[in-house]
Amino acid sequence: MAQLQETIAKLFPEAGFVEGDILEVEIAAERWHDLARELKENDALGFDFLVTIVGMDWPEKFGCIYYLTSTSHNTHISIKVVAPDREKPMLHSVSDLWKIATIFEREVYDFFGIIFIGNPDMRRLFLSIDWNGYPLRKDYDESPEANPVTTESERQSDFTTTYVENSDGTVEAKEVRIFEPNDFVVNIGPQHPATHGVLRFRTAVDGEMVKKIDVYMGYIHRGIEKICEKLTYPQTLHFMDRLDYFSAHPYHHCLCMTIEQAAGIEISRRAQVIRVLMDELSRIASHCLFIGTYCMDLGATTMLFYSLRVREQILDIMDKTCGARMTFNYECIGGVMQDLAPDFVEDVKALLAVLPKNIKEYDKLFVGNVIAKNRLEGVGVMTREDAINWSVTGPSGRASGWACDVRKTDPYSIYGELDFEEVVRTEGDSMARFKVRMDEMVQSARIIEQLIDNIPEGEYCVKVPKVIKLPVGHWFRTVEGCRGTFGVYVESDGSTKPYRLKIVPPCLPAAAVVDHLTRGNKIADLITIGGSLDYIVPDMDR
Repeated sequence: MAQLQETIAKLFPEAGFVEGDILEVEIAAERWHDLARELKENDALGFDFLVTIVGMDWPEKFGCIYYLTSTSHNTHISIKVVAPDREKPMLHSVSDLWKIATIFEREVYDFFGIIFIGNPDMRRLFLSIDWNGYPLRKDYDESPEANPVTTESERQSDFTTTYVENSDGTVEAKEVRIFEPNDFVVNIGPQHPATHGVLRFRTAVDGEMVKKIDVYMGYIHRGIEKICEKLTYPQTLHFMDRLDYFSAHPYHHCLCMTIEQAAGIEISRRAQVIRVLMDELSRIASHCLFIGTYCMDLGATTMLFYSLRVREQILDIMDKTCGARMTFNYECIGGVMQDLAPDFVEDVKALLAVLPKNIKEYDKLFVGNVIAKNRLEGVGVMTREDAINWSVTGPSGRASGWACDVRKTDPYSIYGELDFEEVVRTEGDSMARFKVRMDEMVQSARIIEQLIDNIPEGEYCVKVPKVIKLPVGHWFRTVEGCRGTFGVYVESDGSTKPYRLKIVPPCLPAAAVVDHLTRGNKIADLITIGGSLDYIVPDMDR
């Protein structure tokens, strides 16, 4: 960390530094893009992975916190940049350095009204084109009269706005066309079952070939981050079930760890083991559903019934312990809500006994099928550089040769003690993404086998204060969800409620990269490529 700080300080003497879990840098807005370019392109730094952009409304000022990771050095850094003008906040875009920044900056603009100079597409991302106000601002007008419910169809536009800085320093807004005037544009979604939820692709086609996709999100946006600002820390937990509902346990795990770290709460070994067991059972169940629904998208309906057998076994196990089959609300601050069911160990061993045979069946039924090979192999190829540039993590990133498993790169809980392999392939196509998930089920079973006979005695939940107040400060933690890196940023003002709670979902980048991967492919390949990325719409929309 000291060497990193020294390198940046030599290049930018005016930068401020705060040492914590990771190095925090504060830089003036006019110097931000220069620093960003240095961080990305300087081989000694190599911060090529933009994890997230956290928009902020601090007292008297707007700004952003950028979290970056160097995949070559496995180092992390955060950059704080404050917009100089609160009345019309503007920052320079970094979309020319990290492709995913185009989407991340649109999200910040949508919720905070911060304009990013140089971003090619400064439209709202989730909210209606005619929405009034910016919801995550502290002075946002929440009255129903500000945004009345309408019965009219949402206004559409084939234009977007980009802000360009002139040589004299003035900023000019320019209108830009999204599609070419003669493009033939069709809607795929939001009701199409193969978009995996209410996601809409405005697709320009030339015959059967995809020319360009404009992704429309927000149909299931519920304002979870805004709601959390009005709730106590324990009350925020149950929203984790309602993002990627197949990653409910890992998501709970992440938020609990963030709050526990901030509050100085140390949980028992028993609770740590239980959390990891639930995370890995979730991973197997999630991948089973992916296998079944993905094959059904491609016309192989039989596979769904095969893969649901294992998933049902896992849901039965969770039902006995958690009392639910999807929205578990099981992990809590200090451990877990209740102890394991009496026959938990027996049921898990029964699952482990049948899982290898089932995985062989999936392989025989689909992977070796000549039609499946023709539909998946060489289709939707994403290079390692593309995966990093678009922040596509999880199985999809690892299928492109990027070893990005948080359980290995930044081990949390007890993962550093466990013996398992990170599944990485290099083909980068739709078949590779399918196979990575198949192999990850084997590795999750391997983790569970190491723990199931070694669950220690002790408290399943340690005692915590009845009223939880976090000290003034901010914390950021990540875990390996079923679909990739999931993160939670919490900023506290010392009260019982978060001043800011930012959710970093893996499915937003997965949907954002669809346009890049599908250009020049057929419409049928769009279904293949989109399904192989395995995004969940409530996760991206929040």
